[in-house]
Amino acid sequence: MIQGIALIDGNNFYAACEQSFNPSLANHPVVVLSNNDGCIIARSPEARDLGISMGQPYFKIRHKLERLGIIVRSSNYSLYGDISHRLMLLLNEHCNEVEIYSIDEAFAQINLSSTKDFYPWARRLREQAHQNLGIPISIGIGASKVQAKIANHLAKTISNHAGIFDFRTTKDQDWWLESIEIENIWGIGKKLSKWCRERGITTALQLRDMPSSELHAKCGVVGIRLQEELKGNSCMKLKVKPSPKKETCVSRSFSRPITKIEELRQAISTHLICAGQKLRNQNQLAGAITVFTHTSPFRQPFYSQKATTQLETPSNDTTVLLTAARPLIEKIFRPYRLLIKAGVKMHSLQTSKYLQTNLLNNEAIEHLQRSQRLMKTIDRLNTRFGKGTITWAICRSKASWEMRREQLSCATTTRLEEIPIVYS
Repeated sequence: MIQGIALIDGNNFYAACEQSFNPSLANHPVVVLSNNDGCIIARSPEARDLGISMGQPYFKIRHKLERLGIIVRSSNYSLYGDISHRLMLLLNEHCNEVEIYSIDEAFAQINLSSTKDFYPWARRLREQAHQNLGIPISIGIGASKVQAKIANHLAKTISNHAGIFDFRTTKDQDWWLESIEIENIWGIGKKLSKWCRERGITTALQLRDMPSSELHAKCGVVGIRLQEELKGNSCMKLKVKPSPKKETCVSRSFSRPITKIEELRQAISTHLICAGQKLRNQNQLAGAITVFTHTSPFRQPFYSQKATTQLETPSNDTTVLLTAARPLIEKIFRPYRLLIKAGVKMHSLQTSKYLQTNLLNNEAIEHLQRSQRLMKTIDRLNTRFGKGTITWAICRSKASWEMRREQLSCATTTRLEEIPIVYS
C-alpha cells in the first residue's frame, strides 16, 4: 500500500465561484470585495495579470477598475459556503480521509495499492472538480503535511505542472526546497522568519538542514516537528473530526454609523439568531453570552463596550438567547456615539448531547423538548427555502444599517427563486 498526503486547494476560490455560475465572467478579470465592499479579497488570474493587488481599498481604486474593465462582485458567502461543501463531498469520494482546513483547502490521505504514480488519480480529481463544480483546483502531494503544502505552492506557480505536483517522486527535492523562501513555509510566521534570516536561514532547504538543537531552543518541539515534516517524516496527523469549538462569534460592521438603541437592538438580535443556528449546527449549547459594540478607532473619542451574562441552563434556543441578551444591550449603548460595529459571542460551550436539568420539574423538560422541535423545524425551513424565510419579528424589516453589498451576485445554489433559468 502506497500512501501520500495531498493538499487540495481551490484556485482563486471566491472569484472562481463567481465565474462558475456566470458564463459571461469566464476569461474576464474579476475581483471580489470584503464585507461592506471594503477591500479586495479575491482576484481571478486575469485581474492579477492587470496588476490588481490583494487588500486594496475599493474606494481608492474604483475608477481604475472601471477603466480596466474589471468586473467587481460583493462577497457572496452563501454561494461560496455551498460550493465549498460540495467540493468537500467530492474529495470524500476520492480520498481515504479528509481534513477540512479552510473554506477552500483540505488535507487528504491517499492510499494506492497498484501504483506509485499519483498523477492519474490527481488528474481525475481535477477533471471531476471542473466538470461538476466549475472550480479549478491545485493538488500538492507529499509524504507529510508540510511537504504537501510546499507541493501545492509549486503546483500553482509552475505552469507546466498543470496544477499537480508530487513532491515524493520529484528527482531533486533539495533543488525545489532551495527555491522556497522561508516565509512561504507553512507554520513560519513573521517573527520566526525574521529570526531565521538573522541566522542566514533563508530557504526551506536551509531550515531542514540547520542544527536541530538550535531550532529546539527557539521553538521547542514545534520547530523539531516542522523540520521532520520537511524531511518527509509525517508528524502531524490528519484531523478528520474537528475539535469542538470553544467560542462562537458573529459580528458585522454597519454600512453607516448608528446612534439609536433600536438599531443596535435589531443588529445584535440579528447576530444572536445567526449564532443560535450555528450552535445548533455544531451540536453545542452556550452557557454564557457576551454582546459588544464600538465606534471607529480612527475617530476620537473612541468608545468600546461589552457586557456578559450567564445562562441559568445552557441553551441554543434562539428565544432563550434573545431574552437573556436584551438587558445587555441597554448596558452597552450610549447616546450620540457613532457605533460602526456590533456582535455577539457565545462561550462556555458544551455538547448538546448531554444537558443537566431539574428532574423534578417535568414542565421544564417538556418545554425544552418543544423548543428543540421548534428550532429544528425553523432551521429546516430556512435551509430549504432560504435564510430568513422564518425569523423573529425584530429582524424582519430591512434595515438601512445592514452590510453594504452593492455588487452582490445571485444565491444561485441556495435560493429557489435565484436558480438560473436556461431557455432553449
